[in-house]
Amino acid sequence: MASSSYSSSIIIAIFVFFHLFPTNAVVVGNNTLRPVEELLKMKKVQAHLLRLNKPALKSIQTSDGDIIDCVLSHLQPAFDHPNLKGQKPMEPPERIPSSALDRYHHYTATTSASSNTTEIMMFLQSWRSSGESCPEGTVPVRRTTEADLLRASSIRRYGRKPVRRDSFVGTHEHAVGYMMGDEFYGAKASINVWEPQVSNPTEFSLSQIWIISGSFDDDLNTIESGWQVSPELYGDSKPRFFTYWTTDAYQATGCYNMLCSGFVQTSNRIAIGAPISPTSSYNGRQFDISLLIWKDPKHGNWWLQLAPGELVGYWPAFLFSHLSKHANMVQFGGEIVDSRPSGFHTATQMGSGHLPREGFGKSSYFRNLQVVDWDNSLVPTAGLQLLADHPDCYDLKGGWNTAWGDYFYYGGPGRNRGCP
Repeated sequence: MASSSYSSSIIIAIFVFFHLFPTNAVVVGNNTLRPVEELLKMKKVQAHLLRLNKPALKSIQTSDGDIIDCVLSHLQPAFDHPNLKGQKPMEPPERIPSSALDRYHHYTATTSASSNTTEIMMFLQSWRSSGESCPEGTVPVRRTTEADLLRASSIRRYGRKPVRRDSFVGTHEHAVGYMMGDEFYGAKASINVWEPQVSNPTEFSLSQIWIISGSFDDDLNTIESGWQVSPELYGDSKPRFFTYWTTDAYQATGCYNMLCSGFVQTSNRIAIGAPISPTSSYNGRQFDISLLIWKDPKHGNWWLQLAPGELVGYWPAFLFSHLSKHANMVQFGGEIVDSRPSGFHTATQMGSGHLPREGFGKSSYFRNLQVVDWDNSLVPTAGLQLLADHPDCYDLKGGWNTAWGDYFYYGGPGRNRGCP
C-alpha cells in the first residue's frame, strides 16, 4: 500500500512538472531553452546576482530605471578578492599630478575650440538629480538585475569585453591617438559626451583613455575609463561613465565597472556605470568630462580622477603583471564593435556620429591631452600619433592651440557610401 502511494506521488509530481513546464522550447534572453535547461540557467543567474549585489545601507531608484545601492565601502565587490579580504579602501594619495595646462572645472560647456573661456557646470548623474546621495562610508553601486544577465551572451563572461587578439584589427574598430615606447605613469584628457546610435544590441560605442603594457597577446595589461553606450550591458542607449581592466588580453581577468573583484571605489558621489547628463548636441552646446589616470608613486596603485577634486577610486597594483611597474603605451580615442549585420559594415556611430572634418560643435573631440611622467608630473603628448582602422568609417584630425593644448577630433557614422 505504501509502495502504491509512493508511485502515485511520483506520477503527480511528474504531471505537475510537465503541466507547469511544458516540453516545448522556451526563449530566455537570446537563447532557446528546454524547461530543465531554463531552470539550470535561472539558478546560475540568481547565484551570480547574489555574488554581485552586496547588502545595501540605502537604495536609490533612479529616473532612468537603475537602482543604486549604497554599499559599505569595505563590502564592495573589490573586497571579494583574496588579496583584499578584510581590508578597507586606501587613503587618497599624497600628491596628484598637475600642470599649467590644467583647467580647474568639473564639467564644462565649451563655447569654441579656440576660446579660453569655459562655463563651470556640475557633473550630473541622474541618480543624484533628485537630491539623493549615498552616506559617508558607503559607495554607490549600480545594482545588477536579472534582465542584465539574461541579455548577456554568456553569464560566465558577463561584464567582460569580447576577446580581441590585436589592438587595431578584427571586429573592434578604432580611431585613436597614441604614444608608445616610453615609460608612462598615467594620462589625462577632456572628452565631450554624446549619444551615438548603436545599431545592434551586441555592439557598443565608447570613448576612453587606455593605459597599456605588455604585448597584444596573452599578457596584455590595460586600464581603461571613459564613457560608453552598450545596450547589451546596460539595456539602453544612454552614455555611461565606465571603467575596465584586464591583465591577460581580455581573456579571463578583469571586467567593466564593479562586475568583478578588482577596482576599489572610494567616492560616494560617482556611480560607475550610471548615465552621464547632460550630453553634447549637434551645432549646440558641448559638454565634456575630464579624466586623469595615474600611478601613485608611494603605493603603486593606479588612481582614477573624474576632473580635479573627485577621486573615484583605484586599481590595486597587485592586479597586474606589466602595469605593476609602468605603462609602455597610452591611447586616447574611440572604439566600436562591428558585427557586420547582413554582411555590411555596421551603422553604429563613434563619438557624435560625424567625421572630424566637420569640426567643433559637430564632431567629437579629445582635448588637453597629457601624460604623466616619471616625476609624477603632467606633460604634453609630444609625438602623439593618430591612427584610424577604417578612415572612411571613423577618422581623426589633430591639432594644437593655447586653449586646448594637444587635441583631436574623431569619430564617424559607420556605414556610408565610402564605408560599405
